[in-house]
Amino acid sequence: MHEYTPVWPHGPLTEILPDVFLVTGTNKTQQAGIALQFSRNMTVIRTDQELALINTVRLSESALDDLDALGTVASIVRLGAFHGRDDAFYRDRYGAPLWALPGVRHEHGARADMILEPGRSAPFENASAFAFETSRAPEAALHVDRHGGVLLTCDSVQNWGAADRFFSPACAKIFKAQGLFQPTNISHVWRDATGVRAMDFARLLERSFRHLISAHGPPILGDAHARLTAAVERVYGG
Repeated sequence: MHEYTPVWPHGPLTEILPDVFLVTGTNKTQQAGIALQFSRNMTVIRTDQELALINTVRLSESALDDLDALGTVASIVRLGAFHGRDDAFYRDRYGAPLWALPGVRHEHGARADMILEPGRSAPFENASAFAFETSRAPEAALHVDRHGGVLLTCDSVQNWGAADRFFSPACAKIFKAQGLFQPTNISHVWRDATGVRAMDFARLLERSFRHLISAHGPPILGDAHARLTAAVERVYGG
Protein backbone atom coordinates (compact mmCIF):
# COMPACT_ATOMS: atom_id res chain seq x y z
CA MET A 1 0.00 0.00 0.00
CA HIS A 2 1.36 3.39 -0.96
CA GLU A 3 0.96 6.72 0.79
CA TYR A 4 -1.39 8.66 -1.43
CA THR A 5 -1.81 12.38 -1.86
CA PRO A 6 -4.40 13.47 0.74
CA VAL A 7 -7.91 14.63 -0.03
CA TRP A 8 -7.77 18.37 -0.60
CA PRO A 9 -10.75 20.71 -0.99
CA HIS A 10 -12.81 20.18 -4.12
CA GLY A 11 -16.21 20.97 -5.54
CA PRO A 12 -19.04 18.66 -6.60
CA LEU A 13 -19.19 16.38 -9.60
CA THR A 14 -21.17 18.36 -12.17
CA GLU A 15 -22.61 17.13 -15.46
CA ILE A 16 -21.53 19.73 -18.03
CA LEU A 17 -22.63 17.75 -21.11
CA PRO A 18 -24.66 14.54 -21.28
CA ASP A 19 -22.49 11.81 -19.70
CA VAL A 20 -19.58 14.24 -19.28
CA PHE A 21 -18.83 15.27 -15.69
CA LEU A 22 -16.32 17.69 -14.18
CA VAL A 23 -14.98 18.25 -10.68
CA THR A 24 -12.60 21.05 -9.71
CA GLY A 25 -10.21 20.59 -6.81
CA THR A 26 -6.92 21.66 -5.31
CA ASN A 27 -3.29 21.06 -6.19
CA LYS A 28 -0.42 21.86 -3.85
CA THR A 29 3.18 21.78 -4.98
CA GLN A 30 6.48 23.63 -4.82
CA GLN A 31 8.55 25.18 -7.57
CA ALA A 32 11.97 26.66 -6.86
CA GLY A 33 11.17 26.46 -3.15
CA ILE A 34 7.95 28.47 -3.51
CA ALA A 35 4.73 26.89 -2.24
CA LEU A 36 1.95 26.97 -4.84
CA GLN A 37 -1.73 26.14 -4.44
CA PHE A 38 -4.00 26.28 -7.47
CA SER A 39 -6.95 24.47 -9.01
CA ARG A 40 -7.11 21.40 -11.21
CA ASN A 41 -9.93 19.48 -12.86
CA MET A 42 -10.87 15.85 -13.27
CA THR A 43 -13.16 14.89 -16.14
CA VAL A 44 -15.36 11.80 -16.01
CA ILE A 45 -16.71 10.34 -19.26
CA ARG A 46 -19.52 7.80 -19.03
CA THR A 47 -20.04 5.20 -21.76
CA ASP A 48 -23.09 3.09 -20.97
CA GLN A 49 -22.32 2.45 -17.28
CA GLU A 50 -18.53 2.52 -17.56
CA LEU A 51 -16.56 5.53 -16.36
CA ALA A 52 -13.24 6.90 -17.60
CA LEU A 53 -11.39 9.23 -15.21
CA ILE A 54 -9.19 11.77 -16.99
CA ASN A 55 -6.67 14.01 -15.15
CA THR A 56 -7.47 12.43 -11.78
CA VAL A 57 -8.23 14.40 -8.62
CA ARG A 58 -8.68 12.48 -5.38
CA LEU A 59 -12.21 12.84 -4.01
CA SER A 60 -13.63 12.69 -0.49
CA GLU A 61 -15.50 9.57 0.60
CA SER A 62 -18.88 11.21 0.07
CA ALA A 63 -17.85 12.37 -3.40
CA LEU A 64 -16.58 8.87 -4.18
CA ASP A 65 -20.08 7.64 -3.36
CA ASP A 66 -21.39 10.14 -5.91
CA LEU A 67 -18.85 8.85 -8.43
CA ASP A 68 -19.85 5.24 -7.80
CA ALA A 69 -23.49 6.18 -8.34
CA LEU A 70 -22.62 7.24 -11.89
CA GLY A 71 -21.31 3.83 -12.92
CA THR A 72 -18.26 1.58 -12.71
CA VAL A 73 -14.76 3.03 -13.03
CA ALA A 74 -13.32 1.18 -16.03
CA SER A 75 -10.27 3.26 -16.98
CA ILE A 76 -7.92 5.93 -15.65
CA VAL A 77 -6.32 8.24 -18.20
CA ARG A 78 -3.21 10.34 -17.70
CA LEU A 79 -2.71 13.03 -20.32
CA GLY A 80 -0.07 15.29 -18.76
CA ALA A 81 3.59 14.72 -18.02
CA PHE A 82 3.34 16.88 -14.90
CA HIS A 83 0.12 15.41 -13.46
CA GLY A 84 -0.79 11.94 -12.19
CA ARG A 85 -0.33 12.21 -8.42
CA ASP A 86 -3.78 10.64 -7.79
CA ASP A 87 -3.66 7.93 -10.45
CA ALA A 88 -2.36 5.27 -8.03
CA PHE A 89 -5.21 5.91 -5.59
CA TYR A 90 -7.85 5.22 -8.23
CA ARG A 91 -5.95 2.32 -9.77
CA ASP A 92 -5.67 0.60 -6.39
CA ARG A 93 -9.24 1.38 -5.33
CA TYR A 94 -10.97 0.25 -8.50
CA GLY A 95 -8.49 -2.09 -10.17
CA ALA A 96 -9.03 -0.20 -13.42
CA PRO A 97 -6.22 0.03 -15.98
CA LEU A 98 -4.13 3.18 -16.16
CA TRP A 99 -3.63 4.56 -19.67
CA ALA A 100 -0.69 6.83 -20.51
CA LEU A 101 1.78 7.69 -23.24
CA PRO A 102 5.09 5.82 -23.36
CA GLY A 103 7.81 7.38 -21.24
CA VAL A 104 5.56 8.89 -18.57
CA ARG A 105 7.02 8.81 -15.05
CA HIS A 106 4.37 7.77 -12.52
CA GLU A 107 3.97 8.57 -8.81
CA HIS A 108 3.10 6.50 -5.72
CA GLY A 109 4.01 3.19 -7.32
CA ALA A 110 1.62 3.54 -10.24
CA ARG A 111 2.49 2.14 -13.64
CA ALA A 112 0.77 2.26 -16.98
CA ASP A 113 -1.27 -0.82 -17.82
CA MET A 114 -2.28 0.38 -21.27
CA ILE A 115 -0.46 2.59 -23.75
CA LEU A 116 -2.17 5.53 -25.43
CA GLU A 117 -1.33 5.14 -29.11
CA PRO A 118 -2.63 7.85 -31.46
CA GLY A 119 -4.65 6.26 -34.21
CA ARG A 120 -4.54 2.82 -32.61
CA SER A 121 -5.70 2.54 -28.98
CA ALA A 122 -7.97 4.54 -26.70
CA PRO A 123 -9.61 3.87 -23.34
CA PHE A 124 -13.25 3.96 -24.43
CA GLU A 125 -15.53 4.02 -27.45
CA ASN A 126 -15.49 7.10 -29.71
CA ALA A 127 -12.22 8.34 -28.20
CA SER A 128 -8.88 8.85 -29.93
CA ALA A 129 -5.53 9.87 -28.49
CA PHE A 130 -3.32 12.71 -29.68
CA ALA A 131 0.37 13.11 -28.79
CA PHE A 132 2.37 16.34 -28.83
CA GLU A 133 5.25 14.86 -30.79
CA THR A 134 7.62 17.83 -30.43
CA SER A 135 7.28 17.94 -26.64
CA ARG A 136 10.29 17.02 -24.52
CA ALA A 137 7.88 15.53 -21.95
CA PRO A 138 5.08 13.09 -22.86
CA GLU A 139 1.89 15.13 -23.25
CA ALA A 140 -1.37 13.92 -24.75
CA ALA A 141 -4.86 15.13 -25.53
CA LEU A 142 -7.96 13.01 -25.97
CA HIS A 143 -10.62 13.64 -28.60
CA VAL A 144 -14.12 12.33 -27.92
CA ASP A 145 -16.46 12.06 -30.88
CA ARG A 146 -19.62 13.16 -29.06
CA HIS A 147 -21.57 16.40 -28.77
CA GLY A 148 -19.90 17.82 -31.87
CA GLY A 149 -16.45 16.86 -30.59
CA VAL A 150 -14.95 17.20 -27.12
CA LEU A 151 -11.21 17.83 -26.71
CA LEU A 152 -9.68 16.91 -23.34
CA THR A 153 -6.33 18.49 -22.48
CA CYS A 154 -4.08 18.64 -19.46
CA ASP A 155 -1.49 21.44 -19.35
CA SER A 156 -1.25 22.05 -23.09
CA VAL A 157 -4.33 24.28 -23.21
CA GLN A 158 -5.51 25.98 -20.02
CA ASN A 159 -8.51 28.20 -19.42
CA TRP A 160 -8.01 30.19 -16.23
CA GLY A 161 -9.49 33.64 -16.67
CA ALA A 162 -8.89 34.47 -13.01
CA ALA A 163 -8.09 32.76 -9.73
CA ASP A 164 -10.86 30.57 -8.34
CA ARG A 165 -11.58 29.53 -4.75
CA PHE A 166 -9.01 26.73 -4.83
CA PHE A 167 -6.09 29.16 -5.26
CA SER A 168 -4.14 30.49 -2.31
CA PRO A 169 -3.90 34.30 -2.35
CA ALA A 170 -0.13 34.12 -2.73
CA CYS A 171 -0.33 31.76 -5.70
CA ALA A 172 -3.01 33.90 -7.34
CA LYS A 173 -0.66 36.90 -7.19
CA ILE A 174 2.21 34.90 -8.68
CA PHE A 175 0.11 33.50 -11.52
CA LYS A 176 -1.33 36.92 -12.31
CA ALA A 177 2.15 38.44 -12.44
CA GLN A 178 3.27 35.64 -14.77
CA GLY A 179 0.37 36.25 -17.14
CA LEU A 180 -1.16 32.83 -16.58
CA PHE A 181 -4.73 34.10 -16.26
CA GLN A 182 -5.70 34.11 -19.93
CA PRO A 183 -8.68 32.25 -21.39
CA THR A 184 -7.74 29.51 -23.87
CA ASN A 185 -4.10 29.85 -22.95
CA ILE A 186 -1.11 27.94 -24.27
CA SER A 187 0.97 28.73 -21.20
CA HIS A 188 4.47 30.09 -21.69
CA VAL A 189 5.52 28.12 -18.59
CA TRP A 190 4.39 24.87 -20.20
CA ARG A 191 5.93 25.82 -23.56
CA ASP A 192 9.25 26.58 -21.91
CA ALA A 193 9.16 23.24 -20.07
CA THR A 194 8.29 21.18 -23.13
CA GLY A 195 9.54 23.05 -26.18
CA VAL A 196 6.33 22.27 -28.05
CA ARG A 197 6.28 23.68 -31.58
CA ALA A 198 3.44 25.07 -33.65
CA MET A 199 3.20 22.00 -35.87
CA ASP A 200 1.67 19.99 -33.03
CA PHE A 201 -1.14 22.50 -32.60
CA ALA A 202 -1.65 22.60 -36.36
CA ARG A 203 -2.23 18.84 -36.25
CA LEU A 204 -4.51 19.18 -33.24
CA LEU A 205 -6.65 21.76 -35.01
CA GLU A 206 -7.27 19.26 -37.81
CA ARG A 207 -9.62 17.59 -35.33
CA SER A 208 -13.23 18.75 -35.25
CA PHE A 209 -14.46 19.79 -31.81
CA ARG A 210 -16.88 22.27 -30.29
CA HIS A 211 -15.90 21.84 -26.64
CA LEU A 212 -12.61 21.78 -24.74
CA ILE A 213 -12.11 20.61 -21.17
CA SER A 214 -8.71 21.34 -19.64
CA ALA A 215 -7.15 20.21 -16.39
CA HIS A 216 -7.01 23.91 -15.50
CA GLY A 217 -9.89 26.37 -15.72
CA PRO A 218 -13.58 26.12 -16.61
CA PRO A 219 -14.69 24.17 -19.69
CA ILE A 220 -14.99 25.90 -23.06
CA LEU A 221 -18.38 24.98 -24.46
CA GLY A 222 -19.55 25.67 -27.99
CA ASP A 223 -16.73 27.64 -29.62
CA ALA A 224 -13.59 25.82 -28.50
CA HIS A 225 -12.11 25.21 -31.97
CA ALA A 226 -12.32 28.88 -32.92
CA ARG A 227 -10.88 29.96 -29.59
CA LEU A 228 -7.96 27.54 -29.78
CA THR A 229 -7.28 28.59 -33.38
CA ALA A 230 -7.02 32.20 -32.21
CA ALA A 231 -4.75 31.20 -29.32
CA VAL A 232 -2.37 29.33 -31.61
CA GLU A 233 -2.20 32.32 -33.95
CA ARG A 234 -1.56 34.62 -31.00
CA VAL A 235 1.25 32.47 -29.59
CA TYR A 236 2.92 31.14 -32.73
CA GLY A 237 1.85 33.63 -35.39
CA GLY A 238 -0.54 33.13 -38.30
